[in-house]
Amino acid sequence: MSARDRLRIAIQKSGRLNDASIDLLARCGLRFRRSRDRLFCFGETLPVDLLLVRDDDVPGMIAEGVCDLGIVGRNVLREQILGRQGSADAASFREIRSLGFGHCRLSLAVPDGFDYVGPVELSNLRIATSYPGLLADWLRRSSVDARIVSLSGSVEIAPRLGTADCICDLVSSGATLAANQLKEVAVILESEAVLAASAVLPVDRRRELIDMLLRRIDGVIQVRVSKLVLWQSPRASLDAITRLLPNGQRPTVTPIEGLDNQVSAQAICNDAITWQHLEDMKRAGARQMLVLPVEQMLT
Repeated sequence: MSARDRLRIAIQKSGRLNDASIDLLARCGLRFRRSRDRLFCFGETLPVDLLLVRDDDVPGMIAEGVCDLGIVGRNVLREQILGRQGSADAASFREIRSLGFGHCRLSLAVPDGFDYVGPVELSNLRIATSYPGLLADWLRRSSVDARIVSLSGSVEIAPRLGTADCICDLVSSGATLAANQLKEVAVILESEAVLAASAVLPVDRRRELIDMLLRRIDGVIQVRVSKLVLWQSPRASLDAITRLLPNGQRPTVTPIEGLDNQVSAQAICNDAITWQHLEDMKRAGARQMLVLPVEQMLT
């Protein structure tokens, strides 16, 4: 098998997405052997290799064909898509899956004493950010004329330094904003880790690997919240009980030998099962209820 028959995935080499990305791929059945410089991981279970890079480099590596896929924050991906508009390689990469971890948001924040009513309050102000493309796009859609001050780091201290009037930055808990006497007033983008790919997927062996990986990722994401619910009940109560299951599939039903009109049922629920759900099911006629985790799922 030649080198380019092997699928290449770029992920963050360090930071908040690294461990979760490797864990996701491990749950998909991928195992890797790291090189001595710890920047390349050779796939041992499948012909899928990892490149460990800066998160800002992931989209560009996909655009240049160095990698086929990448795990990166939606904020980074969207910023670079906007930054390439009008260039020869515009829209050369895209998001193909949201991955359910690394949640944060790109938000506007103003000093605590700022009386913010709406976007119009930002007119003619200086806004510091590391995401000028996303901010410019939001300002344009909001019909606001403001000056963007591009910074590569320490955005939150810009108002105190006098280099900006307010900021646009990533927010998770909001603790950093509070520590700098800032308050969040508008969300520009809800972000999380996403799987990015070239706008045109390969048509060789790598496409088969991508399709297989997507199936496994979908299964991994689904089982994070999925539960297998088992119970016994009168057959006549099945419909009422099933309606109480959150995002539940139709149950598989088996007659209970020796008990007329009594059945054993099981169903996959793609959402959390609470004690209240179980109490409601009991009142509807269910008994002997069990809620079990789902380790793996392939639909």
